[in-house]
This record gives sequence, structure tokens and C-alpha cells, in this order.
Amino acid sequence: MKSEYGPTLGQLLAPRWHGASRLARAIVIGLGVGLLVLAVAIALRLQSASYSRGGSVPFSFHYKDLYRAQADPGAYVKVQSRDGEGALKYSYEVYPLTLPAYTGAVSGALPRYASGYISQLSAGSESFELRGEGKTRVNTVPGYQVLYTVRIAGREVYGRNVLLLPPRESVRRGVEIVMLTSATASSEVKAPSEVASTGVLLRPLKTFTFE
Repeated sequence: MKSEYGPTLGQLLAPRWHGASRLARAIVIGLGVGLLVLAVAIALRLQSASYSRGGSVPFSFHYKDLYRAQADPGAYVKVQSRDGEGALKYSYEVYPLTLPAYTGAVSGALPRYASGYISQLSAGSESFELRGEGKTRVNTVPGYQVLYTVRIAGREVYGRNVLLLPPRESVRRGVEIVMLTSATASSEVKAPSEVASTGVLLRPLKTFTFE
């Protein structure tokens, strides 16, 4: 810096810094480190995390306010959040999906597959109640969704499962996205059809992309 623009802030503060006691300087340094750690924590909090998988059905998605958890048997990945009592609030889990051989468009094959798929879901839980099914889209990719309620640890949970395959002709391998939201987790989600239409699960669903 040119002399006519001086003195600098550092030069102005130097006498006070050197004249301060060790304790005072230690406190200032500690506060500075604390502020730096807080700034980094806030920055990480604001950023969304991501998951990416390669292999025969590569895909990725982003998520926020959800945390990696042990995936259920057969699943690729699971992210979730729980309340202060440990009860499930939100869950987003991705499983592999393989359709049997079919003719025609996948849009016609998925509803036929969903019939047996729903029977499997019902057989897996006595509390399972089908609330709807039908076509859906994820980032312009057509899929099929199953809407239901189920009880987990005695609490009602809204479920929305999306069957999704890469937009390729005669494709048979894709993913099953299982999304759960506690009935008490959000005032904006009052039915299975609203799961991932708003709130925490919206980001991972809307950012889901086949690579």
C-alpha cells in the first residue's frame, strides 16, 4: 500500500495488540477461532449434501436436513430424519427395480407391475392402507406412484413410492423410491399425495437424475 494511503488498520491496532496482556490476546484469538468455526458450520448447514451412484443404473440426488442412515436390506441408499424422541419424521430410500419382460411402452408396463407390487406392500404390513396410485413424473421422466398410509412404531406415516426407469426404449432396470413422512411431521403434508410435493423430501425427489 502506498504511504499516502496509510496507516493501515493493522498498523493502528498493533500498539494495542502488543500492549495487551497474554490473557486478553488469548481471549481474542479464541473468539476469532470460534467465529470461524461457526461460519464454517453455517456454510455447511446451508449447503445441500448429495449422493451419486454408478453401475448399471447410475443416478444422483441432493438432500438437505436429512442424514445418511443404514439402508434397509436390498436398498442402495437411505437418508432420514428423526425427532427428539427418536421417532421417524422423514425417510427417503432408493431400491433397485427390475421389470419383467414386456411389450409396448413402459408407461403401460408399470401399471401392470404395480398390481403385484401393491400386493407385496400389503402383505408386508398389516397396517398398510392403499390411498391411491397413478402416473407421475420426476424431472420430466414418467413414472408410476403408489400412495398409502402405514403405522411405524405405533405412529401413522404417509407413504409415497415412485417406480422410475431411465427414459430409454425397452428399459427394464430402474429404481423404486420409497418416501415416508410422519403424519405429525409437517402441517403442509396432510395426505400421502402431498409427500415430497413440499418440505424436506421435495429436494431429493426433484433433483433425482439418472446419469
